[in-house]
Amino acid sequence: MKPRLVILDRDGVINRDSSAFVKSAAEWQPLPGSLEAIGILTRANIPVAIASNQSGIGRGLFTRKALYAMHRKMRRLAREHGGEIDRILYCPHRPDEGCSCRKPAPAMITKLLALYGVAGQDVLVVGDSVRDLDAAVSAGARPVLVLTGNGLRSVDELRERNATVETFDDLLAFANSVTAAA
Repeated sequence: MKPRLVILDRDGVINRDSSAFVKSAAEWQPLPGSLEAIGILTRANIPVAIASNQSGIGRGLFTRKALYAMHRKMRRLAREHGGEIDRILYCPHRPDEGCSCRKPAPAMITKLLALYGVAGQDVLVVGDSVRDLDAAVSAGARPVLVLTGNGLRSVDELRERNATVETFDDLLAFANSVTAAA
């Protein structure tokens, strides 16, 4: 089944993650194959959106201006690979703020479903953390795990829960599989 929308987490899925946070466009570095993957999805006429926790803003580690610079770089590099990132939603709140947008809460995903006018079962949400997968399930979308970023730790957490989810080595393997099946 060809999805009507793919929603990606950012850090650990598209770009290298950092325990010290990615704080600038200079620090933002794509993972191998991730930009090519966005190009593959775009050429298959599958819209790509991003839903990303960015608590570094709430923690005072970087500004929205710095985040927008990272996103401009990401979009430019995706375009160089034939890809288009249609929309980016982010949660700027710290984990202790109890907002409804920070994953694992589903608000960013449900907002994207509404913006695109699609049902959750027609949407794949790709993440490297269990919180990404939980947000997808809460929104009625289909969760997909990639083993980049926190993916290997997430496999262990899913095993402890006795839960399974469709899993790929990286975003490129996911994009190739989705478009081959379409």
